Amino acid sequence: MLSLLLCLGMNILLAQTVTTKSVKLDQNSIVRDEKGNIYPYAVWKKLTDNGDYGIRVNGNLSSDNPEFIVYALTEEQKATIKIKKEERAATLPKPRTSEVFKDGEKFRFDKMKDLNGVKYDFKKDTGKVVVFNFWFINCPPCKKEIPELNELVAKYKENKDIVFIAIALDDAYALTSFLKSIPFNYGIIPDGRFYADKHGVKAYPTHVVVGKDGLVKFSTIGLASNTVYWVEKTIKEQL
Repeated sequence: MLSLLLCLGMNILLAQTVTTKSVKLDQNSIVRDEKGNIYPYAVWKKLTDNGDYGIRVNGNLSSDNPEFIVYALTEEQKATIKIKKEERAATLPKPRTSEVFKDGEKFRFDKMKDLNGVKYDFKKDTGKVVVFNFWFINCPPCKKEIPELNELVAKYKENKDIVFIAIALDDAYALTSFLKSIPFNYGIIPDGRFYADKHGVKAYPTHVVVGKDGLVKFSTIGLASNTVYWVEKTIKEQL
């Protein structure tokens, strides 16, 4: 039996054989669980987006309209997928740079307070690598990248020289409700339109990495498949 791995975002099928074949997987595809129950697109998409489930072709790969099976990934499979994703991200072009944050420019810090009451003042608390994310609740790509951003936070949680801040356009009430179902482990700044307007942010999500010297080292807008790769790459370069 072939061991198959689907890369959902790119509709690419990787197989441990010499021959590979592209397979289209979209909202019209028939996707079942391992008991044969058909899953609606919204259900299987959510399962696979969280990184705990994969999808494989069910039956004949040569069929014009193959069916698929969603299944729970083992820890080994998760690790393999992560390595493959990072390897591919390294080969892709650098994500689109923000037009309002220029590399090498001084970042204009403000005093801030997050939902948990933590206060930030990087004019005084200098020498930190600060990772900003401008976002809002009803932004699909903003929500899509949250699990991967949470992994990034977890990876550096013991490093006191890195601070992750998510500036949200939404108010505290809406954010508190949203975060009950979709945790986001950055420091969440509510009512952030003031900060977004001050910097001229109009595209979401927008990511900015500021070095220990207070200068912008990397910025990007939107969600590319290698956005988080470049955020982490820049963090590593600044440590």
